Amino acid sequence: MKALILAGGGGTRLWPLSRRNYPKQFLKISGDKSLLQQTAERLLKVMTLDDLVVVTNAKYKFYVKSDLPDIKHLIFEPVGRNTAPAIALSIKYFLEKLGCSEDEVILMCPSDHVIRPDEKFAEYIELADTIARKGYIVTFGVKPDRPEPGYGYIKAGKGIGEGEGITFYKVEKFVEKPDMATARQYVDDGSYYWNSGMFAFSIKTMLDQMGKHSPEMKGLHTQGFEDMLSAFEHMPDISIDYAVMEKSDRVVVLPLDLYWNDIGSWDSLYDVLDKDEERNVTQGDVLAIDTKGTLILGNKRQITTIGLNDCLIVETGDAILIAKKGSAQKVKEAVSRLHKASRSEVEDHVTTYRPWGSYTILEDGLRYKIKRIVVNPNEKLSLQMHYHRSEHWVVVKGTAKVLVGDKEMHIHENESAYVPKSTLHRLENPGKVPLEIIEVQNGEYVGEDDIIRIEDKYDR
Repeated sequence: MKALILAGGGGTRLWPLSRRNYPKQFLKISGDKSLLQQTAERLLKVMTLDDLVVVTNAKYKFYVKSDLPDIKHLIFEPVGRNTAPAIALSIKYFLEKLGCSEDEVILMCPSDHVIRPDEKFAEYIELADTIARKGYIVTFGVKPDRPEPGYGYIKAGKGIGEGEGITFYKVEKFVEKPDMATARQYVDDGSYYWNSGMFAFSIKTMLDQMGKHSPEMKGLHTQGFEDMLSAFEHMPDISIDYAVMEKSDRVVVLPLDLYWNDIGSWDSLYDVLDKDEERNVTQGDVLAIDTKGTLILGNKRQITTIGLNDCLIVETGDAILIAKKGSAQKVKEAVSRLHKASRSEVEDHVTTYRPWGSYTILEDGLRYKIKRIVVNPNEKLSLQMHYHRSEHWVVVKGTAKVLVGDKEMHIHENESAYVPKSTLHRLENPGKVPLEIIEVQNGEYVGEDDIIRIEDKYDR
């Protein structure tokens, strides 16, 4: 059995913490490890690193490598598409690059869910493997403990088999996210499950069902992997649910009796995190007075609340979200409006991570920008130049190895270097502690796209 981890989503329903250029799968919001790291560790209970394949967007390449430095199999989508193209491309990778047979069973799972306990989920994976080898596509259903309009649902039909004392059922139908009244009916009915978005299938079964229900996807497999990757942007933008799952008669639902949460909203995150005696979730410098049932996530500011009930407050370096619990699904609408207004807060945090370290924008004004740059030990930025700005670097921690034009030097704490416009330069940390500098940019244009890379160890 192999696992396909989908880590390419740019989810914004946890804005302002999750941004399009740094989405939730890389956030450490449920423990000291990212959701992607937790997903990989969960799968390693029953598989090895050789069995894991991660497919992600090319712009998240270094985030994945940072979280999973030992991962061996990575697929980088050149553009964002949907789950059906990702699965089609990945199946070709399994066949061509890993030498899998069509009898191989693939477990497909998102990278940003919380599932507990890991050991019990491992038992379900092994059972799904057995079922999938019988020619079924297994979908994992979660028994709802409340009406939830934010999830899709699966209606189970007749039981068609049993394994390890667990009955699995023919899927009667998939249902889109319902309104609250309909969600209550589903919970009362007892035959509906939340659609977890996780599937298990043999390569042969999935290719057969793609050929039957989505021939445009199956037809792509006449190409080699590299050709499919090159043509990826022209693939249909369609989910595996629409392409295959909702049409196939080979789909069964395996009910999960454990904790599952897709962290699809701030309300969902509130459910996951530990609470105090007033049912509050607080992080950061928070003083909560007469406040109950409220999520308060602070960053740098001191946050005081008085007389609040059932609210959501999330503070980042450049944005604050304040909402009533129960209205978190509207965050997506807020992000859409901000995007239409071309607000940078939708795309990036004030701190941006790079393979060499990170930079934080301290101030951004007309013709100037001030950053704090952190370079990890033994890492270096690309050899580059800028046409429209000069840069002044002041070291506040560590030792920098600097190349400016044809001059190479080392600068230490409280020392500086100046980089004129149109001059080749490079910044490097040769030491054993993180290098921290303050960079002041001046010029008629200080955008990030005024970078001409001549040489880069990260192949950007």
